[in-house]
Amino acid sequence: MDVASIKNISDVIRNRRKSLNLTQADCAAFCGVGIRFLSDLENGKESLHLGKVLQVMKMLGLKLHISENEAEK
Repeated sequence: MDVASIKNISDVIRNRRKSLNLTQADCAAFCGVGIRFLSDLENGKESLHLGKVLQVMKMLGLKLHISENEAEK
C-alpha cells in the first residue's frame, strides 16, 4: 500500500483493530498506549509521536516498509 497521508495509516490501524474484535480501550491497553492516543491515531491526527504509532502497528501485526519512489531517482 502506498501511504500518502496519516489517514492511510489510520484507516489500516482501525480496520486491523476491528478485524481483531478489539475495542479501542482493549487495543490501547494491549499496545501500551492511552485510549486518547489510539483515538487520535484512528482519526488521522497528524502530530502524533511516530514511535508510538510504530509501537501500535507492531503490536497489531503490521509493519511499515519504506522504499524510494522510482519516478524520483
